[in-house]
Amino acid sequence: MELRDGVRCWVVSRYEDARAALADPRLSRDPRMAGPAWKEADRGRPLEDGAGLGVHLLTREPPDHTRLRRLVSAAFTARRTEDLRGRVRALADSLIDGFAARGECELIAEFAYPLPMAIMCELLGVPASDRHFFRQWTSNAVRPGKGDGRAVDAPRPGDYLRALVSAKRAEPGDDLISDLVGAEEDGRLSDTELISMIFLLLIAGHENTAGLIGNGILALLGNPRQLSLLRERPGLIESAVEEVLRYDGPMELAAWRFTTEPVTIGDVTIPTGEPVVIALAAAHRDPDRFDAPEQFDITRTDNAHLGFGYGVHHCLGAPLARLEGAVALEALVRRLPDLAPAVPADRLRRQPSSLVRGLHELPVTFTPGTSPSRPA
Repeated sequence: MELRDGVRCWVVSRYEDARAALADPRLSRDPRMAGPAWKEADRGRPLEDGAGLGVHLLTREPPDHTRLRRLVSAAFTARRTEDLRGRVRALADSLIDGFAARGECELIAEFAYPLPMAIMCELLGVPASDRHFFRQWTSNAVRPGKGDGRAVDAPRPGDYLRALVSAKRAEPGDDLISDLVGAEEDGRLSDTELISMIFLLLIAGHENTAGLIGNGILALLGNPRQLSLLRERPGLIESAVEEVLRYDGPMELAAWRFTTEPVTIGDVTIPTGEPVVIALAAAHRDPDRFDAPEQFDITRTDNAHLGFGYGVHHCLGAPLARLEGAVALEALVRRLPDLAPAVPADRLRRQPSSLVRGLHELPVTFTPGTSPSRPA
């Protein structure tokens, strides 16, 4: 396949090939492994703002990847994540309180984004007063070449994060950024890696979950029988989240990979230095792997999707994303029993990105002031 800038890439779309490619060490996430054509097109740095924000888990392989991942993995274990359930539930209910009396809302801006953003900022130790410009940073980060990474009156991401790190050095807190600053001071993390890691956690820590929540509600609203089933059997919520990740997950494509030697996938041999993209959305609709793949089925049991990747680059924040998605969808279904889309699905805009598959907006309506009380 040829990209708009003339660079050729290889696309992996079948499920078994995609799964194998995700785990193949000969397909490197490090853009330094790319060939000359890719480097000349400057497409290898989708999460940078030109100020050294690209040295992180998404762009490094073992042993550097192993070292970097170890520094943050303790914050995202299943047990640590479960400890956040009460806070996530309280925040979800608080956000719904903010619009329940109106009978309408724009679900992406008023719920799907602020929920994971607030949780990730609390984990990192980012002041609440600074969060208003982060969505624009995210929008530019997942759309390479579009804009300069800034919102109106907002600092450049790199400048802001360096100032925040300086503040944490002077006055450490009980948060992940302070922990990473300590790791840098101990020599386990370079200054560039420190800033890049914080930026990655900030962006990846909420963008995908916001897409999961928005896409999940859209899928439920578009499949009324499945929505009714979830209301009748709320215990299916975790299965519903897994089906959303397969049916309409927030990541359409896996991050770019580059061949470090000739690699044969199926009956095709890809030369060294070539860019490879793994089409997760296509793999998730592969009829050789999934029964009735075009059907949204929250009772699906054999659902080994690749929504969080596979192999050493499996998403570190998967437990948190799953928890936030489940709590968010459960709260909306419980408290807004007649939730309905305000516009036809074909009029909704998607995020203009080849990597993520999220909604730009999702206006909904419901009966105002009738939301059931919060759970005890």
